[in-house]
Amino acid sequence: MKVIFYANTDWYLYNFRLSTAQRLQADGHEVVMLSPPGPFGGRFAARGFRWITLPMDRASLNPLREAVTFRHLVRVLRREQPDLLHNFTVKCAVYGGAAARLAGVPATVNAVAGLGYVFTSNGLKARCLRPLVQTLMRATLDHRRSLLVLQNPDDADIFRRARLVARDRIHVIRSSGVDTSRFRPSSMSGSEGRLRVLLAARLLWEKGIGEYVEAARLLRKQGRDIEFVLAGAPDPGNPRSVDEAQVERWAAEGVITWLGHVEDMPALLSTIDVMTLPSYYREGVPKSLIEGAAAGLALITTDQPGCREVVTRHGIDGLVVPPRNAAALAQLVARLDDDRTLLRRLGERAREKAIAEFDERMVIQRTIDVYERLLGTDMPGGSLAGTAS
Repeated sequence: MKVIFYANTDWYLYNFRLSTAQRLQADGHEVVMLSPPGPFGGRFAARGFRWITLPMDRASLNPLREAVTFRHLVRVLRREQPDLLHNFTVKCAVYGGAAARLAGVPATVNAVAGLGYVFTSNGLKARCLRPLVQTLMRATLDHRRSLLVLQNPDDADIFRRARLVARDRIHVIRSSGVDTSRFRPSSMSGSEGRLRVLLAARLLWEKGIGEYVEAARLLRKQGRDIEFVLAGAPDPGNPRSVDEAQVERWAAEGVITWLGHVEDMPALLSTIDVMTLPSYYREGVPKSLIEGAAAGLALITTDQPGCREVVTRHGIDGLVVPPRNAAALAQLVARLDDDRTLLRRLGERAREKAIAEFDERMVIQRTIDVYERLLGTDMPGGSLAGTAS
């Protein structure tokens, strides 16, 4: 069987879907990666995957440019003749869903991990685009030969209430999974030394970047010796990206340590005590939170869709902070700085939850189960055995 993975960046396919592709490859299937050009695409060949580039600008609203992208996508699908097309993100799901019908692709899975800028922003551009995007989603995603995969029940409720996709075509698979054997607790975490706090995400304002920096300032004024680390790069394709010059000013001020994009996250997390994501973005299930959980870090996040899937009980498996509240975030960080027993206990509970609910082997198997339902046949490879400890 041939499967095409289609996303709006090669970065997403490499960092979020490579493990699924490798499982399919190990089971004897061909997986082809499809995305716009980018710095990560060249790595696919080393992993044994073909990579096809598409002339696509994920932020474009130019009708002529979008028509060229769509026509090119249809041509690729007609030439490759995949048995299944797996689309990721809203734009790729809409374009891929429509192109798959024209190209005669037998089965389509549309994965939407969070509803993103169009659905979360109250800006004029987002509010104008929202009705159009909903209309396109209803026209392209609700098809008898396609299934929709979402990452949290809140997003599923939105799709059902808006009647964007029939109820029986919606599946919830929480997160893209984490390798719990690669992300493991470190003996350094929860130590009595200087507390190190991390926010790892695309640098979008809605991820709580501003509140994170302000919390760092507040604690610095109180004389606390806590290091606030920021990992991630600006996202020029998103209108709400933090400007790189602004991040450099924060770093020059000494309020944060900015690492930019980090390749080896397990190594970084082995030096961190607290993972925080004070997000008010419409998340799927944030990768940084489940990686932090698997690494046995104490988590601080908001009671927002996606985030609440990881931290469900305040004080038990993490701490919950109100969105857009830097003072409250600073208070919670200070609490963990003062109470290292709580810090360690939260990390232990987070690790237990990551193993039980977010291990990538279970997530991949659930994805393959969706493929089998859509194709009406069992795929080679069988169920995944065991879980990490």
